[in-house]
Amino acid sequence: MSAPSPLARYGIRGVALFYLAALLIVPVGMIFFRTFEHGLGPPIDAITSADGLHALWLTLICVGIAVPLNTVFGVLTALVLVRQNFRGKAFLNAAIDLPFAISPVVIGLALFLVYAPRDSWIGGWLGDQGIQVIFSLPGMILATIFVSLPFVVREVMPVLQEIGTDQEEAAKTLGASPWQTFWRVTLPAIRWGLSYGVVLATARALGEFGAVSIIAGRISGSGATLTLPLYVQRQFENFNLAGAYAAAIILAILAVAVLLSMNLLQRRSAQSVDADDDDKALPGPGIFVPQPIEKEA
Repeated sequence: MSAPSPLARYGIRGVALFYLAALLIVPVGMIFFRTFEHGLGPPIDAITSADGLHALWLTLICVGIAVPLNTVFGVLTALVLVRQNFRGKAFLNAAIDLPFAISPVVIGLALFLVYAPRDSWIGGWLGDQGIQVIFSLPGMILATIFVSLPFVVREVMPVLQEIGTDQEEAAKTLGASPWQTFWRVTLPAIRWGLSYGVVLATARALGEFGAVSIIAGRISGSGATLTLPLYVQRQFENFNLAGAYAAAIILAILAVAVLLSMNLLQRRSAQSVDADDDDKALPGPGIFVPQPIEKEA
C-alpha cells in the first residue's frame, strides 16, 4: 500500500487544525482578549466581588461533595456489576448511563418534581422537617451528583474486567479479609482508571449548568444559589461583561487544569502498563528457569 502524498497529509492536518481553531481556539482566545481588554482591574473586581466569590465557593462545595460520593458509589457499583451476577444486573447497568442519555434540564425538572414541597409527598415531608432541597444547596448537590454519576463506574469497570479475579482469589486463599483484599490488591490495580474517572467527574461537575439552573432557581444576593456557570449567565444578562468574562476565565483555567490532569494520568497509566508487561516478561527473584543440558563430548 502506497503512502499518502504530502498534499493529502498536509491537507488533512490543515482541515483538522482549522476545525479546532474555529470551534475551540479562537472562541477561547476571544474570551481571554475581551477579559483583559481594559486591564486587570475590571475582571479582578468582578470576580472578587461578594457574588463572584460566593459563586466560586458554591461551585467548589458542589464539586467537593459530589465527586467523592460518586467515587465511592462508582467503585462499589463497578465491583457489583463486574464481580457478581444477579437479577436486574442489566437494568442497573443501563440505568447508570441515564445521565448520558437524558438532558440535564430534564434531570433538573425531575428533581424539582420529586423534592418540591407542594408537588410531592417526599418534598412535603422534608419541608415539615425543616429541610429545604429546592432552591438551596442540597438540591444543587443532588443535581451535580446525578449528572456526574456514570464517569467513575464506566472508567473502573473495564479495568476490573481486564485484571480478572486471580490475584483477589490468591489473597483470599492466603487468609486476607475482604477489606485487605480490596485495599492491597484491587485498589492498586484500578488506581489509574479510578483517577481518570474522578477527573472526568470533576470536569462534568464544574461545568454543569442545566440541571443546577432548574433546581437552584438562580437566586442572587442573600442566600444566593448561583454557581460559576450560572453567575456567567447572570452577569451577561445584566450587561456586566467584565464579570461574565472573568468568571468564564476561571472556568477555563479549571478546565485546562482538568485537561492537563487527564493527559498526565494517561501517560502514567501507559507507563504502568509497559512496566507491568516488562515485569511479566522477566523472571522474578527466586524463580527457577530451566536451561538446556549440554551433552558431554
